[in-house]
Amino acid sequence: MHSRNTGGWRDLYSDWNSMIRDIVSCRRCRLHATRKNAVPGEGNVNSKIMIVGEAPGRTEDEMGRPFVGAAGNLLTKILRGFGVDRGDVYITNVVKCRPPNNREPMNDETETCSIYLLSQLLLIKPKIVIALGNHAGRWFADRFNLQWPGISRIRGRVLEGRIMDLELTVVPTYHPAAALRKPQILKYIESDIGKAIELSKRKDSGKDHAEGRKTLLDFIAGSSPSDKS
Repeated sequence: MHSRNTGGWRDLYSDWNSMIRDIVSCRRCRLHATRKNAVPGEGNVNSKIMIVGEAPGRTEDEMGRPFVGAAGNLLTKILRGFGVDRGDVYITNVVKCRPPNNREPMNDETETCSIYLLSQLLLIKPKIVIALGNHAGRWFADRFNLQWPGISRIRGRVLEGRIMDLELTVVPTYHPAAALRKPQILKYIESDIGKAIELSKRKDSGKDHAEGRKTLLDFIAGSSPSDKS
């Protein structure tokens, strides 16, 4: 493990292989006792786009890979609709081990596991992060010192902030699992992911993008269907 000056995070990783090794064998929180496999993430570590979900589900826990169940298949299909292969981006979760019975991660589990996501962000340095679901979106909002009004109000907005020395642009949207339960929100997920991909292209070409930036009025005025995911 390698240390760096992180304003309170003394043990962030600067070596990718060491981080993955430690995730796979991690015992930092109670989730290690019930998991089958930790799920570090997968994809292109040089990608301009990083996709962050909440936590592994049953299929992910069995395979040790992120987003390989029904929700993952839907995510892959959405990405392909925009000409993006899932191998072109990096996909991970806030929490690297499955909570029992697919319950929501507890706050202490999320905070304990954050060392890994923070390290991944600093190592990959993505231009765009797509935050899937309420927990992932709130994780970034908290670190941007933004009030979190819920995913239904904030989805599709463009959040910009700094995590340590890294400037990040984050587009939150519903988790694909929510669309499996409520098909009517699929159009929102597709729209938001499309916006994030377009933003990545604009940033790559050096164009500024002002549309959709955060304001409290934007958050309050959100009119999408309510959903915890």
